[in-house]
Amino acid sequence: MSERFTGNFTQQEPLPQASIDAALAVMQHGRLHRYNTAPGEQSETAALEVEFAALTGARYCLAVASGGYALGCAMRAAGVGPGDKVLTNAFTLAPVPGAIASIGAVPVFVEVTPDLVIDLDHLAEQIAASGARVLLLSHMRGHICDMDALMAICDAAGVQVIEDCAHTMGASWNGVPSGRHGLIGCYSTQTYKHVNSGEGGLLITDDANLMARAVLLSGSYMLYDRHDAAPRPEAFEELRLEVPNISGRMDNLRAAILRPQLRDLDGQVARWNRLYRGMEDGLADCPGLRQVTRPGGERFVGSSYQFLLPDWDAERIGALVERCAARGVELKWFGAPVPRGYTSTYASWHYAAPPTLPRTDAVMAGLMDLRLPLSFSEDDVALIARIIRAEVSSLWQAAALSD
Repeated sequence: MSERFTGNFTQQEPLPQASIDAALAVMQHGRLHRYNTAPGEQSETAALEVEFAALTGARYCLAVASGGYALGCAMRAAGVGPGDKVLTNAFTLAPVPGAIASIGAVPVFVEVTPDLVIDLDHLAEQIAASGARVLLLSHMRGHICDMDALMAICDAAGVQVIEDCAHTMGASWNGVPSGRHGLIGCYSTQTYKHVNSGEGGLLITDDANLMARAVLLSGSYMLYDRHDAAPRPEAFEELRLEVPNISGRMDNLRAAILRPQLRDLDGQVARWNRLYRGMEDGLADCPGLRQVTRPGGERFVGSSYQFLLPDWDAERIGALVERCAARGVELKWFGAPVPRGYTSTYASWHYAAPPTLPRTDAVMAGLMDLRLPLSFSEDDVALIARIIRAEVSSLWQAAALSD
């Protein structure tokens, strides 16, 4: 009888008891708004910002309402406005081009490689062709490109880099934390990310002017002196009557939930990576399946897993998705003709007037994706890999016999 997986691909672990206790304390005193503090009290949100700045090695940090808000706020702070062109990966999730469109800017898509990172040759071409001076770089699904090479290209062309680190909190390139190569790093604390507050976001930078703008944009009113991971008050003097309030603050309840999780992040990363390596081992040398190469300079966080089915037609991939689903394994297919759930391709974002990107299309056509929540055990992952391997092998062999 065929094995079947009975777990849930969207079930997260319970919040740690320290997060629950901290949340209860905030609810009991009722001061949920970040600027509603007792005399002499540091708000939970301000404390979170200090701790996340220290964790990443950044001078400044701002906590906001969502990862998408963080991206939009970062671009506004960097001076991006209506009509400006912003480079970004063609392989990403909808909130990234959505953040560009939300400020009236124009996404300029860059091809992706079979290892799911931005194509640096095409990036250089698009910089020259578009004249864009900002790159919103998405470390999509936790895959980090050669950041030294990327920054050399961008620095030489005068292109500012804003990093979308929604999938790389806790990751690094050649020892430099993700989010610390570019001008600004943006993170998400949405439920499916590496720390969980339901929704939420964080920005980091070493640039005092940029952070002052971001704090004012987030809706600080004239209370910016209550930010303990922000520039000194004088950095705000020439800006405070010029920068609009586009409210998107994080509240103390979510900050309280997040602070204990940050302390556990390294341990959680190690657990995710054991699950990821288990998937790699279980699918090693599977006929018809290509695993994604992880470069030596990358310290990644394996909270999801991707593989490619090169040269498979849509009918056969659809059959694989159905067969795996019948055995309890939820595969997401980025190349499906109709977007489903979180998965879509650049061609689905009609508001961005996307071009045709043949190399990206070839990659997306056979790209499969699955979450690896920490509610899974290593035995769970081994079972999932056996099921995928069996169904891929069966369909591959059937196709070979019919040729």
